[in-house]
Amino acid sequence: MRFLGRRAVFYLIALFVAITINFMIPRLMSGDPVQMMFARFQGRMDPASVESLYKTFGFVDGPITEQYASYLANLLQGNLGTSIAWFPAPVSQVLGVGLAWTIRLLGVATLISFSLGMFLGIRAAWKRGRFVDAFVVPITGLFGAFPYFWLAMIMLYVFALKLDWFPLGHAASLDINQDWTNPQYVLSVIYHMILPATTIILTAVGGWLLGMRNSMINVLSADYVALAQAKGLSDRRVKYAYAARNAMLPSITGFAMSLGFIVGGAIVTEVVFSYPGIGYTLLTAINARDYPLMQGCFLLITMAVLGANFLADAAYVVLDPRVRS
Repeated sequence: MRFLGRRAVFYLIALFVAITINFMIPRLMSGDPVQMMFARFQGRMDPASVESLYKTFGFVDGPITEQYASYLANLLQGNLGTSIAWFPAPVSQVLGVGLAWTIRLLGVATLISFSLGMFLGIRAAWKRGRFVDAFVVPITGLFGAFPYFWLAMIMLYVFALKLDWFPLGHAASLDINQDWTNPQYVLSVIYHMILPATTIILTAVGGWLLGMRNSMINVLSADYVALAQAKGLSDRRVKYAYAARNAMLPSITGFAMSLGFIVGGAIVTEVVFSYPGIGYTLLTAINARDYPLMQGCFLLITMAVLGANFLADAAYVVLDPRVRS
């Protein structure tokens, strides 16, 4: 527990530093979000509204310390400001919509690619030279060598544009009742998710497979694995309880990092498929100079990565008793 306590303190300090940097981002850029919004509405905003927006974005009159205190107070209340691109929607609402779509797409794709990679990696190492090791490993490695945005465009061109098997974009059909109690809407969401999710899985599974295979081969030569086999334990128990459990440890950190970066979204993939996730939202915010939304995206991604790393540390404690001491 002391190990997790030390790690928690470290991540809290890192979060505080990230929040401080996030506060400085719009103040280090030329102009400010209020003036951009004022220009967007072509001067039709009254002075009271402009002053209110300055307070909402934390650009209050006074020294930088007072502005920082106001920013922290709003942050603790869950007030991330008002989006410029989606004005007058609050940033938290915009992030909530994008985050939900990103988790559905990248969450499912990451879990499938990780689970499939671990399973195939174990089989490739346990039965070296067989089908998985001789054919599946190089094929998945070939797909992993392709830039995922290039593969996304190829699959979109072939399967959506030419063959018309899948839709060209968006997260669901726009001509049906968008209600999660509507089975037709749920099927539409799954249908629109297949192509982008397949793209992510094809480009990611090779890395998980190769990493697990190499780690598994090293573990299989360890003395405790030979002892387990000498004791007459079943191959299944030796493979999973002794070898795979220890070989998986290096992949836990990578998996935790990938879970953290799920929140950031696969920007190019979401842009290619017009999928309304966090990555697409962040790109829209950058193009619109939507500083409050950019701050919210950066903060959300940072918190997700730090939280995922803490979960990885907790998983290490469970899987490897040596970490506890």
